Amino acid sequence: MASPDKKAFPLRVDPALWAEVERLAATELRSANAQAELLLREALARRGVKLAPPKGRASAARTDPESSP
Repeated sequence: MASPDKKAFPLRVDPALWAEVERLAATELRSANAQAELLLREALARRGVKLAPPKGRASAARTDPESSP
Protein backbone atom coordinates (compact mmCIF):
# COMPACT_ATOMS: atom_id res chain seq x y z
CA MET A 1 0.00 0.00 0.00
CA ALA A 2 1.31 3.45 -0.91
CA SER A 3 2.11 6.03 1.72
CA PRO A 4 -0.72 8.54 2.08
CA ASP A 5 1.65 11.41 1.23
CA LYS A 6 2.85 9.85 -2.05
CA LYS A 7 1.15 9.75 -5.43
CA ALA A 8 0.42 6.19 -6.54
CA PHE A 9 0.00 5.45 -10.24
CA PRO A 10 0.49 2.56 -12.65
CA LEU A 11 3.58 2.80 -14.84
CA ARG A 12 4.22 0.85 -18.01
CA VAL A 13 7.92 0.30 -18.52
CA ASP A 14 10.08 -1.97 -20.65
CA PRO A 15 10.73 -5.19 -18.68
CA ALA A 16 14.48 -5.00 -19.34
CA LEU A 17 14.59 -1.43 -18.03
CA TRP A 18 12.66 -2.37 -14.88
CA ALA A 19 14.94 -5.37 -14.34
CA GLU A 20 17.93 -2.99 -14.30
CA VAL A 21 16.14 -0.70 -11.82
CA GLU A 22 15.51 -3.73 -9.60
CA ARG A 23 19.13 -4.88 -9.94
CA LEU A 24 20.48 -1.45 -9.07
CA ALA A 25 18.04 -1.16 -6.16
CA ALA A 26 19.23 -4.47 -4.75
CA THR A 27 22.88 -3.39 -4.90
CA GLU A 28 22.01 -0.15 -3.08
CA LEU A 29 19.70 -1.83 -0.55
CA ARG A 30 16.61 0.06 -1.73
CA SER A 31 13.22 -1.00 -2.95
CA ALA A 32 12.69 -0.77 -6.70
CA ASN A 33 10.14 1.98 -6.06
CA ALA A 34 12.63 4.02 -3.99
CA GLN A 35 15.28 3.47 -6.67
CA ALA A 36 12.94 4.67 -9.43
CA GLU A 37 12.12 7.78 -7.38
CA LEU A 38 15.84 8.44 -6.80
CA LEU A 39 16.59 8.07 -10.52
CA LEU A 40 13.76 10.49 -11.38
CA ARG A 41 15.07 13.03 -8.84
CA GLU A 42 18.60 12.71 -10.27
CA ALA A 43 17.35 13.17 -13.84
CA LEU A 44 15.35 16.26 -12.86
CA ALA A 45 18.32 17.72 -10.97
CA ARG A 46 20.52 17.29 -14.06
CA ARG A 47 17.94 19.32 -15.98
CA GLY A 48 18.03 22.09 -13.40
CA VAL A 49 14.75 21.31 -11.65
CA LYS A 50 14.92 22.14 -7.95
CA LEU A 51 12.83 19.96 -5.63
CA ALA A 52 12.41 19.91 -1.87
CA PRO A 53 14.58 17.24 -0.23
CA PRO A 54 12.86 13.85 -0.06
CA LYS A 55 11.16 12.86 3.16
CA GLY A 56 12.18 9.62 4.80
CA ARG A 57 15.31 7.74 5.78
CA ALA A 58 17.63 8.64 2.92
CA SER A 59 20.22 11.27 3.72
CA ALA A 60 20.84 14.24 1.46
CA ALA A 61 24.28 12.86 0.66
CA ARG A 62 22.83 9.65 -0.77
CA THR A 63 20.10 11.36 -2.81
CA ASP A 64 22.08 14.36 -4.09
CA PRO A 65 23.45 13.45 -7.54
CA GLU A 66 26.16 16.13 -7.17
CA SER A 67 27.64 14.30 -4.17
CA SER A 68 28.15 11.02 -6.01
CA PRO A 69 31.78 9.92 -6.46
